[in-house]
Amino acid sequence: MSKEPVAVVGIGQTKHVAARRDVSIAGLVREAALRALADAELTWADIDAVVIGKAPDFFEGVMMPELYLADALGAVGKPMLRVHTAGSVGGSTALVAANLVAARVHGTVLTLAFEKQSESNAMWGLSLPIPFQQPLLAGAGGFFAPHVRAYMRRSGAPDTVGSLVAYKDRRNALKNPYAHLHEHDITLAKVQASPMLWDPVRYSETCPSSDGACAMVLTDRAGAARAPRPPAWMLGGAMRSEPTLFAGKDFVSPRAGRDCAADVYRQAGIADPRRDIDAVEMYVPFSWYEPMWLENLGFAEEGGGWKLTEAGVTELDGDLPVNMSGGVLSANPIGASGMIRFAEAALQVRGQAGEHQVDRARRVLGHAYGGGSQFFSMWLVGAQPPDA
Repeated sequence: MSKEPVAVVGIGQTKHVAARRDVSIAGLVREAALRALADAELTWADIDAVVIGKAPDFFEGVMMPELYLADALGAVGKPMLRVHTAGSVGGSTALVAANLVAARVHGTVLTLAFEKQSESNAMWGLSLPIPFQQPLLAGAGGFFAPHVRAYMRRSGAPDTVGSLVAYKDRRNALKNPYAHLHEHDITLAKVQASPMLWDPVRYSETCPSSDGACAMVLTDRAGAARAPRPPAWMLGGAMRSEPTLFAGKDFVSPRAGRDCAADVYRQAGIADPRRDIDAVEMYVPFSWYEPMWLENLGFAEEGGGWKLTEAGVTELDGDLPVNMSGGVLSANPIGASGMIRFAEAALQVRGQAGEHQVDRARRVLGHAYGGGSQFFSMWLVGAQPPDA
C-alpha cells in the first residue's frame, strides 16, 4: 500500500524573544498551538494525536515536561509522543508526526516544539563535563569553531564570508515579525567589528538564546481537501545520525547530512537540487555553516559553498535564497529551531511568508542538525501533492 500524502494545513509561532516572563512553558506552547489551529480553522477536537519535541530537559530544569503539557495541548486521552534529537529535534519531531499521517495511523496530528531558555542557562548546560567525550569549551561555539577553521583551510574561503551571512540573515529578520533579533541599525561593518568569541566566529555571527515555540497541523488528503487555504505538501523527508566521534569523522561535511539529503531528494525526484529547489531554510547557528551546508546538501561542489554566499546567490532576491526568515542566527529557541525551518519552508510554498516571501517558491527545503553534527533531519515541501 502506498503512503498517504501529508499536508501542512496549519502553522503557528510565538514571537521569539530573550525571555517570555509573561507565560509558563504551558502558556508558551499553547500560544503556538492555538495559532496553528486557527490557521487550519480546526479545534482541539479535530486533533487525533500530539507529537512534541524539545532539546535536553536541563535547558529549563523541568524533567519530562511533556507529561504536564498534555493538558495545555488538548492531549488528555489522546496519544502523545515526545521526540529528542538534540538541536535537530524540531525537524525530527515534525517527521515523526508526518510519518504517523503517512502510515494512516492518525488522520490529523498536531506537532509542536519549544524552548524556554530563560529559565536556565543553555551555554553552561552545554558545557557539562561528560566522561570520555570532547569538552564543549563554554558552549557550542567552542566545539564548532575548529570545524569552521578546518573548512576555511580546506576551501580557501576568505575570513569575510561569515560576516556576509550574518549581515544577510539579520536583514532578512527585519522582514519577519516573529524573529528574535531586529537590529534596525545593522551594517556589515558592525558585524565585522563585533568581538571575537571563538576564532573565527564573532559575536554577531552567532545565534541568540531565545524563548519560543512553533506548531504545525499535519493531515491526510481528506483533511487537506477541507483546509481553508492551499496546503504545503511533503514531497520527501528523512533523518540520519552518526556518532559524535569516530575514526574518519568529517566534521566539515558529515556523512549523515549527505545521506539524509540524498534520501530526501530521491523521494522527491530531485535530480539537481541547485536547479530543482527554489529556496532553503537551513539550520545555521553560526554563520559559517551556511557555506558548509550548501556543500553538504549538494547545492555546491566541495569548496564552492562560500562562493555562492560571496556572489549573493543566497540573498533574499538571489537565485537560491537561504534563511529568508532570518534563520537560527536571528531566533534560536533550540528545541523549536528545527521545526521553525520546516514551518518556514511550508509558509513559502503556501505563499504565506509575508515580507520575506520568495516569488514562485514551489519547492523549498527545511533542514536541521544537532548535537556534534551527528543528528540530521530534513524535509522538502511543495505547492503540489507528490502524485500531482
